[in-house]
Amino acid sequence: MRHEKKHLKIGVFLAGTGHHVASWRHPKAQADGSINLDYFKELAKTAERGKLDMLFLADSLSITADSHPNVLARFEPFTLLASLAGVTSKIGLAATASTTYSEPFHVARQFASLDHISGGRAAWNVVTSSIELTALNFTKEEHLEHSQRYKRAEEFVEVVKGLWDSWEEGALIRDKEAGVYFEPDKLHELNHKGEFFSVRGPLNVPRPPQGHPVIIQAGSSEPGQHLAARTAELIFTTQNNLKDAQAFYESVKSKVVSYGRAPEDVGIMPGIFPILGETEEEAKAKYQELQDLIIPSVGLKILSGYLGGFDLSQYPLDGPVPDLDQLEVNAVKSRFQLIKDMVKRDNLTIRQLYQYIAGSRGHHIFVGTPVQLADKMEEWFTQGACDGFNLMPPLLPEGLELFVDKVVPILQERGLFRTEYEGSTLRDHLGLEAPVNRYQ
Repeated sequence: MRHEKKHLKIGVFLAGTGHHVASWRHPKAQADGSINLDYFKELAKTAERGKLDMLFLADSLSITADSHPNVLARFEPFTLLASLAGVTSKIGLAATASTTYSEPFHVARQFASLDHISGGRAAWNVVTSSIELTALNFTKEEHLEHSQRYKRAEEFVEVVKGLWDSWEEGALIRDKEAGVYFEPDKLHELNHKGEFFSVRGPLNVPRPPQGHPVIIQAGSSEPGQHLAARTAELIFTTQNNLKDAQAFYESVKSKVVSYGRAPEDVGIMPGIFPILGETEEEAKAKYQELQDLIIPSVGLKILSGYLGGFDLSQYPLDGPVPDLDQLEVNAVKSRFQLIKDMVKRDNLTIRQLYQYIAGSRGHHIFVGTPVQLADKMEEWFTQGACDGFNLMPPLLPEGLELFVDKVVPILQERGLFRTEYEGSTLRDHLGLEAPVNRYQ
């Protein structure tokens, strides 16, 4: 049953030792966090104690020596989330899977399995993969062009949804006495033939408990917005000020309506990078401590990755950022545009820019007290900038623990967040209706 827009949607983006690029160097960090199962189990339990909607895991299919430490060595998302399903009972479990370097049958099977294992808590973050080097790990010479990646993604999602509908409700009767395991007329072949895929089906996993796992999309470019408006139920986005967030919110919601859907069918959740202290001064000191741990060469390489490989090391660190309008990128176009806008708006030096991008990858950085963060979240939520947030703690586990213990109670007191889970599935938490099987 669809809920009214009365509660914030809040997920937590788990990333090893934290989202700050230098978090692993912090004295409080568990340096092997990204490949420590017991560590992730405790994070999952903390998030569920806070009644958060979901755990979210990003993924990538290639690395270089310059990759973020949390990316260099980390678990494959499905394996980790299946394990975390066993130590949690309510919180959603969102995994990333690429439509450029996967096949629909594999992805449909993986998410259907995770939804069954977790009792209806799975979500798929649909990505087209932005890193060009990934092609070299999949027997390809070059990365698929941006617009083609999104065309492929649209067809990919439709095929996966079709495969999830392979089995009608009640198809598996398992009548031992009669010797009848299932009703054949309730099992369906998809027989899809399109531009990119030819898939017969049916899927060899029963229909997921949620009907379909929740669909998440994170592209903020124009093609990304259209894909999300047509196919997604949640959108993760990078917005670092209220005005731009409101414009994005209005743009996407209008596109949702243009595809014949209701605005509340799609929830928009910007990333937020919170540094919390008992006072503003304490929070600022914590942030500066992390910033001071960034090695300049590392910061420059991370920034270069978002600029299509443009080398900034030849320019003075405390000098102006050179003209970026000359560049063309085939990677995360929305993030590239965000960086260009920041440089023009804030007149940043190269050092200031890499510190911001290396720290939070362009997401909204909040530095302050728990009350101030609650105020900020309430403002964005009530002023038409978002339906909730995807938390990106810069330092784990401290950042998540502080949010759960200090911020969640304030949001609950204001009536902005649940005090208990009202259902058992992720769709229940998010107020999303289960899709009807196309064959019923």
